Amino acid sequence: MQATRLTLICHARTVAQKHARFGLDEPLDADWLAQRRSVGDDYRHVRHLLCAPELRARQTAALFGLEPEVTEALADCDLGNWRGRSIDELFKDEPRAVQAWLDDPEAAPHGGESVAALCRRVGDWLANLETRPGHVLAVTHPFVIRAALVHVLGCSAAFNRIDIEPLSAVELRFNGVWRWRTQGPGQETSA
Repeated sequence: MQATRLTLICHARTVAQKHARFGLDEPLDADWLAQRRSVGDDYRHVRHLLCAPELRARQTAALFGLEPEVTEALADCDLGNWRGRSIDELFKDEPRAVQAWLDDPEAAPHGGESVAALCRRVGDWLANLETRPGHVLAVTHPFVIRAALVHVLGCSAAFNRIDIEPLSAVELRFNGVWRWRTQGPGQETSA
């Protein structure tokens, strides 16, 4: 049986990220992107590309030269009325709400989706991929990638201790159990 190989790619940087704000449905930071090397070359052999519905994910997926399949399960965490705001601003205006959100994965004081609900959504999506052999490339958001890692590692307390950089890749493999796989120097990224 062929394993399922999933490469999660974080969308390219946005102006909101540059200013440490929670995302809106904003475009990519074109100046930052122009300074980066081509990203599609590393995955030219991948035939199946998924992406989140937000503009920043769709624009990043376009860098891979394939027509992406927009997948709602890859959507960013809905941070309700905190979208577009910085964590520093929120700590100043709503310190108890932010602390509750950081301490309790079920909390959603912003009126959107809790971290626990996001992790369940991503876990369900990963379960559906288990029967899909071959290499899947998915462009999504830092919170979604963090949720996938938490699911695979079985360590929900780690969610707020994972940093995902723009255009970074996380590789997961399923062959009876999900595993996080790192790439060594010179290893091929193609199927």
